[in-house]
Amino acid sequence: MTFLAPAQLWWLLAVAALVAAYVLVQRRRAAYALRFSNLSLLERVAPRVPAWRRHVPAVLFLLTVTVLVLALARPAMDVQVPRERATILVAIDVSPSMAATDVAPDRLTSAKESAQGFIETLPPRFNVGLVAFSSVATVVASPTQDHQAVSDSIANLTISSGTAIGEGVFASLQAIRSFDEEATTDPPPAAIVLLSDGENTSGRPVFAAADEARAAGVPVSTIAFGTGVSIIEIEGHYVPANIDKETLEELATTTGGRFYEAESAGELRDVYADIGSSLGTETVHEEVVVPFVGAALVLAAAAAAFSLAWSQRLP
Repeated sequence: MTFLAPAQLWWLLAVAALVAAYVLVQRRRAAYALRFSNLSLLERVAPRVPAWRRHVPAVLFLLTVTVLVLALARPAMDVQVPRERATILVAIDVSPSMAATDVAPDRLTSAKESAQGFIETLPPRFNVGLVAFSSVATVVASPTQDHQAVSDSIANLTISSGTAIGEGVFASLQAIRSFDEEATTDPPPAAIVLLSDGENTSGRPVFAAADEARAAGVPVSTIAFGTGVSIIEIEGHYVPANIDKETLEELATTTGGRFYEAESAGELRDVYADIGSSLGTETVHEEVVVPFVGAALVLAAAAAAFSLAWSQRLP
């Protein structure tokens, strides 16, 4: 809970003054009553009633004023809402090592299926783009709200030689910069989700791409695929499908993103749910004045009802 006009809370001092005045009046009233010479006559003239009853309308009135002061200060709650112009680039490694089968049925197929599932969870207003990288990086789909088109592009990805993680990040950043006419002066809130086994073999260094993303204010969340216990065939030769988790973790840490390890489709669903909620929303203050005014009306009505029932007058 926060207040958008906190200066109005100074009116609570006036409420405190009313409380002090009420207490003072009650003490004087008690002292005056003790001066009455004939107590039995006093009881007949003013029948005894439970002491707490006469305080209830006053307490409710003071609570009413307090709640109205709080409403005047414009109370607001923090809520999560989808970001306007939110843009997410999905960068997928299509190098030969992504054909390893230590993630069933293989790393690339698992990455494609989970990326498609992730896109399905995004609100329609989100813009999604796709970058595929091997020895070079290609913007397969520019950021768009046509999520189905991007999902279809993911399905058509195939294995290619080399791994250029840095180029994948640079290509994603370029797609963000060319999102619309305002992007150069007012970049859209954006994030990159990069799926790879992390073994960079070509292109510009990963640390250079990380510095560029950090300077642009674009977090890169990385997902490391595989266990590393796998052998693949490349041009008739069997080689280990290595994983460089340290590189992916450093890329995420440097840019303010998150690093994940995913070794099964089930784990990937949880990973994507986390990325979608943390990167795709922003916190805004939503005013909740109406409930406060409603509460004040209820308190005022209660004060009037009790006062009429017990003293035949309004407070």
